[in-house]
Amino acid sequence: MPRRTRVLPDLTSAFMLLTRLPLRGTPTPVAADAAWAWPIVGAVVALIATGLGGTALWLGATPAVAAMLVLATQIMLTGALHEDGLADVADGFWGGFTPERRREIMRDSRIGAYGVIALVLTLTIRWSLIATALIQLNPLAIVIAATVSRAPMAVLMRWLPPARPDGLSRDSGVPAAGVTLIAVALAALALLGAGWSGFLAAALVTGVLLGTGLLARRKIGGQTGDVLGAVQQMSEIAVLVALTSG
Repeated sequence: MPRRTRVLPDLTSAFMLLTRLPLRGTPTPVAADAAWAWPIVGAVVALIATGLGGTALWLGATPAVAAMLVLATQIMLTGALHEDGLADVADGFWGGFTPERRREIMRDSRIGAYGVIALVLTLTIRWSLIATALIQLNPLAIVIAATVSRAPMAVLMRWLPPARPDGLSRDSGVPAAGVTLIAVALAALALLGAGWSGFLAAALVTGVLLGTGLLARRKIGGQTGDVLGAVQQMSEIAVLVALTSG
């Protein structure tokens, strides 16, 4: 199917995969073919969440409360998909001593101590950074962070093989080089207006991507859907750090 006729199915696929929004339509059969649209999904989710947070501020809420609303809305709209992946990675990577055992732990629906600690720390950091962005009257930082952080997932899928013969990542396929490039280009475009902070954000996200990829290859031999969720969460934090540190 020519690319120009696949935009709507790709967007449908991306939103169905990464959010709980009640969409109708026919998605692209192979989810990875729509990976170019993942940054767009991040932008839409963040725009909705930031809009609610901004409304709360206008009604008199403190930045801390508004930030909690933004964070909670993002989590609800995505079904905690990425947070769940981060927790599973923390449990598996540090709770097992062999690749097989780590993959087994990651597949277990129960959460362990490492997962709880990872979630508490990252949620607290994200809440603090979102509150800082609102205090600085820089809500665009929240949207940029959500947009940029979805591109590393496509890069990681392209770079590393699936770590197991089944699962979400395996079933989703491998993004083509052009698809991955578009996702990266959309992330770069989102950072253009951020000046030197944008360059810092790009450097930090690159570091997160390389570090996560190398660790995943050593720990479990490749990537999984959980690893993709973890790289999204860490990338979002990296961008927020860069854009609120000025």
